[in-house]
Amino acid sequence: MGEQGRGVLRPAAAALAPVAAVAAAHIVPAATWLPRLRSVCFPRLAGLGRPDHVALTFDDGPDPRSTPYFLDALDRLGVRATFFVLGASAVRFPELTRDIARRGHELAVHGWTHSRPWLPAPGRDLAEIARAARAVRDITGRHPLWYRPPYGILTGGRWAAGRRLGLRPVLWTAWGRDWTADATPATVRATVSVDLRGGGTILLHDSDRASAPGCWRAALGALPALVVGCRDAGWEVGTLAEHVVDRDGVAEPIEHPRTQERPRHAGQGAPRDVRPAAQPR
Repeated sequence: MGEQGRGVLRPAAAALAPVAAVAAAHIVPAATWLPRLRSVCFPRLAGLGRPDHVALTFDDGPDPRSTPYFLDALDRLGVRATFFVLGASAVRFPELTRDIARRGHELAVHGWTHSRPWLPAPGRDLAEIARAARAVRDITGRHPLWYRPPYGILTGGRWAAGRRLGLRPVLWTAWGRDWTADATPATVRATVSVDLRGGGTILLHDSDRASAPGCWRAALGALPALVVGCRDAGWEVGTLAEHVVDRDGVAEPIEHPRTQERPRHAGQGAPRDVRPAAQPR
């Protein structure tokens, strides 16, 4: 290539450099979606915590067609979990959102909607995550502590937004692939068991709004055996707040409100918008 050609390319490369930098800042952090990478290099992001404890988490709710079944099942099992909720759904179903908190569970932020981050949009990311966090706080009276992006894709913009809002990003160490059309309670249990260890975080879904219709029944059916299996292994099952440890291996203190309503148990009635539409098949 002659000097003239190189002279043309230099300005073009200089013009593209900022675009490349923005793209890298957007997409490089999303590499933490790779399970082995985040478990080895980013254990706190993976959700690794107390070795005698397993954190149970649910995404994509609240959903009046399915979430109440999970709440009743967790009551029967004596387990409290962390629910990563979508802000738009929380606002649409505030009584169900409050009921999750009343039953002693922890609410966290999953976003405003279940969107894919194809293009960098840090301003939009901040606005939507802030809106979702504010909705959780306004409905339940408690500021959320955790953030998990839809699809587990933690872009640079989403990471920065969570940090600015005081939300700690947490993904998972074991999932059940319970969003697929062919998921069953047996496949969910088997898939979770492959990667589950003491100190791990389980990802399940209490809604099918972003997945195959009716697939939440597979996660619901798998719950009892999963909890029993963890307990048989000597692991407690609970929320992320009970699970996370600091660098010295000590459980981190979590601030709770001074007063909290006692959890509502099955059979005590449910708010009007939390009744399931039909019995699960």
